[in-house]
Amino acid sequence: MQQFVVPQFIEVEDKIFGPVTVRQFLILLAASLIIFVTYKYADFALFISTLALVGGFALILAFVKINGQTFHYFLLNLLQSLRRPHLRIWSKKMMVDELNYLRNLKPNEYVFEKNKKTVSIKHIRDLSLIVNTGGFYQPEE
Repeated sequence: MQQFVVPQFIEVEDKIFGPVTVRQFLILLAASLIIFVTYKYADFALFISTLALVGGFALILAFVKINGQTFHYFLLNLLQSLRRPHLRIWSKKMMVDELNYLRNLKPNEYVFEKNKKTVSIKHIRDLSLIVNTGGFYQPEE
């Protein structure tokens, strides 16, 4: 039987230098380019505000993790749940009304027969052999 190596730690990102990953480096590089362009071509007040906004957002985007997931996944999940919320509210009053309605109903006259197929041990063994051999085993009919 062949043995295969199962990859482990697949959620760990590759590091470039130190604790900085490729994703973090690219985010910080893009933010630093935006900040540099505003330093060269804008006045000082715009540079400071861009530095605070873009630099702060880049640091948050690169290094913050919420519940074990990166911040950009958190933002995507937040936007998706704001767009289509999936909040289910259980109303106890409505359930009591439904139960009272169901109690007042007369029993249904129709009885459904349960079709139970009997399964033999030989059939289970044949299925197990088919699964274990990857479909090569053909049981006798």
